[in-house]
Amino acid sequence: MAIDAAVSSSFPALQQEVGGKRLVYLDSAATTQKPQCVIDAITHYYENDNANIHRGVHTLSMRATQAYENARISITTFMGAARPEEVVFVRGATEA
Repeated sequence: MAIDAAVSSSFPALQQEVGGKRLVYLDSAATTQKPQCVIDAITHYYENDNANIHRGVHTLSMRATQAYENARISITTFMGAARPEEVVFVRGATEA
């Protein structure tokens, strides 16, 4: 299997046909299609940990905050940042 087929197969939205041809999505400036692992993680969050981060002392908020900070640590490592505080989450490229 070619790399493009291997990668695109993890994106459910790209498995459909439009006009008798396999969908090719070229509007990533507006939004990106999500791979199944991201859909699964988002679903898990909404089903189990849906709460504001850094705003509560209850179980759901603490779990959501921990997941958020764990993501920051993972990105710190991936990007080679010196400290997690160097990683800032924003809503999109315009806000950055």
